[in-house]
Amino acid sequence: MLGVRRNRNGLDRKKKVKRESNPIASYETSYRESIDQPERFWAKVAQMITWAKPWKRVLDNSFEPFTKWFVGGELNACYNAVDRHIDGGRGSKIALIHDSPLLGSVRKITYFELHEKVSKLAGLLVRLGVGKGDRVVIYMPLIPETIIAMLAVVRIGAVHSVVFGGFAACELCARIQHAEPKVIIGASCGIEPTKVVNGR
Repeated sequence: MLGVRRNRNGLDRKKKVKRESNPIASYETSYRESIDQPERFWAKVAQMITWAKPWKRVLDNSFEPFTKWFVGGELNACYNAVDRHIDGGRGSKIALIHDSPLLGSVRKITYFELHEKVSKLAGLLVRLGVGKGDRVVIYMPLIPETIIAMLAVVRIGAVHSVVFGGFAACELCARIQHAEPKVIIGASCGIEPTKVVNGR
């Protein structure tokens, strides 16, 4: 596992930290522990991902029913989805497979390729003024570029709101107004199982 620190454009690798490969026991044992000792159980599970800043408390129920998890902890979902696989020597392994019956094609994207695409888009978003806590609306079909957009947004600490491509214009407008995004990422078309739909 890697400890990481953030810079303006994403994450820098910092140091290696030893972690258990799979601290979860059998299903029945894990289930029972998750019920009887939830803090202990989820602390073990959380060791399976990389934290930029460790949590101070696993579970805070002081404002029930609003539970706070991993209080004080910070992580980057993009780092956990992409970078740590490269750091673990799996960069040339397949990260995404997009099988499109409509286009009659199968696209395979490795972790290295995904990292490059995500980093480029993250850099563009930063140049457009998007930063930590800003909102970005993503209005795209189910294609790899949608995943790339989602990862790029969280890489820089912004928040994405993925809007269903089948919404009518008035519904899309309402969601955009509600989110108040700094940037909208869209596609020129939608893709349905049997046809391409013009999105303009």
